[in-house]
Amino acid sequence: MTDVPALVEQARAGHPRAVARLISLVENAAPELREAMAALAPYTGRAYTVGLTGSPGVGKSTSTSALVTAYRRLGRRVGVLAVDPSSPFSGGALLGDRVRMQEHATDPDVFIRSMATRGHLGGLSWAAPQALRVLDAAGCEVILVETVGVGQSEVEVAAQADTTVVLLAPGMGDGIQAAKAGILEIGDVFVVNKADREGADATVRELGHMLGLGQARGPEDWRPPIVKTVAARGEGLDEVVEALEKHRAHLAEHGGLTVRRRRRAAQEIEAIALAALRSRIGDLHGDRHLDALAERVAAGGLDPYGAADELVAGLTDGQAD
Repeated sequence: MTDVPALVEQARAGHPRAVARLISLVENAAPELREAMAALAPYTGRAYTVGLTGSPGVGKSTSTSALVTAYRRLGRRVGVLAVDPSSPFSGGALLGDRVRMQEHATDPDVFIRSMATRGHLGGLSWAAPQALRVLDAAGCEVILVETVGVGQSEVEVAAQADTTVVLLAPGMGDGIQAAKAGILEIGDVFVVNKADREGADATVRELGHMLGLGQARGPEDWRPPIVKTVAARGEGLDEVVEALEKHRAHLAEHGGLTVRRRRRAAQEIEAIALAALRSRIGDLHGDRHLDALAERVAAGGLDPYGAADELVAGLTDGQAD
């Protein structure tokens, strides 16, 4: 039996093993999860969350590692949630955090966790919101969320981040991909990585042109900057941090931070409620009430919408047992 209060206290004190165990509770949807989330709630809401997204090959992991270095130079405690593709066999992450960011493995003020998507579309693990809460409560001042490089479905990162960074690279067709994927709408800061390659300036110009063709912005609206980096050499990362801090200040000044966090909380609540309903519906497979409804629909005595209404009413009223 897990001693949740002790685990929470240890995580708040910065013990990596306690933080890891709490995130494991999240990933496994353990019975102690509700108690853990309730205990963590008073200590959340302080961290600044940055999402990093982009097509495969743009250097997300290298950029994330370089950003950790930049923030550590500023004395910030950093958490990293690296969401990896799932193994089709074990359901686990294919890439490990120690492989990705070895240089930070011994830093006590950096916590890195790889999480598997487990087939979840959108580039993020379904457990990501609760894992972010754990890192927040554990005292991480900045949390970097690096998403799976899955292309067009990756825009979900914007819902989990205070600021979303979109990475592109020269010569990868990212300009066309960005227009198709709706990335222009979710990016708060755009980074053209591998800027030492031929075509980097052309990529910056093309991206700037597309941003100029986007939605009209008022004088108080945020205008996403474009920053060139060579993350493998740590070049341009201070400028990225500067752009992130400016966006954070802009959100705070105009109330955008509160709006984004309330929207994130609403989506989290909705996801948990829907998961609970799906679980209850799953329990009904083979149940006499569901079988009776199916029989009436198959016989033409009831339409499927009416049957679904009856099913939902039974679930919410506790009468479907």
